[in-house]
Amino acid sequence: MNIILIGMPGAGKSTIGVLLAKALGMRFIDTDIVLQEQENRLLHEIISTDGIERFLETEEAVVSSLKPENSVIATGGSVVYSSKAMNALRGAGISVFLYVPFEEIERRLKNIKTRGVVIPEGKSLKDVYEERMPLYMAHSDIRLDCTGKDIETVVAEAIEALKKYSYAHYPVIIE
Repeated sequence: MNIILIGMPGAGKSTIGVLLAKALGMRFIDTDIVLQEQENRLLHEIISTDGIERFLETEEAVVSSLKPENSVIATGGSVVYSSKAMNALRGAGISVFLYVPFEEIERRLKNIKTRGVVIPEGKSLKDVYEERMPLYMAHSDIRLDCTGKDIETVVAEAIEALKKYSYAHYPVIIE
C-alpha cells in the first residue's frame, strides 16, 4: 500500500514524506520533482510559460500515470483540483492531509514566485487556501493537524494514524 500526502504548499509534504518513508522502509516519490524531470523545467517556469490550465493538465497526466508500489508520495498542492489524479492516487493507497493553518503557511512560503505555487491572477494565497481546504478534506482518509508541531512529532503521529486507519478503515483525525 502507498501513502499519499496532500496539503498546501509549505505544509511539509516533501520533508515529512522523506522521513516517513525512511521510518517505514518505503520508497519516496515527490510528484513535483517527477513533473519537473518530465518537463525539464522548474515548476514556476512551467506555470509562467504554459499557464495554469496547461500546468494542471500536465500535473494530472503525470500523477495519473504513476504506478507506485510501497511508496510515500508527496503531491503538489494543486493536485486536488484533479479528480482523475486523486482517484488514481487514492486507488493506490491511503491519503493523508497535512493541515497547517493559513498564518503558518503564509510564514513558510517566503519564495512564492519561484516555488511554483498555482495562484490564478486576481486571487491571493488566502483565496487559494480557502478554496483548497474543502478539497483536501474530501480527498483524505487521514487528517493530521500539524499546527505548531515539529517534524518528528508529525511523522510519529502519521505512523500512529496509519496504524489506526489500517485497522478501522474509517477516516482518522489527529489533532
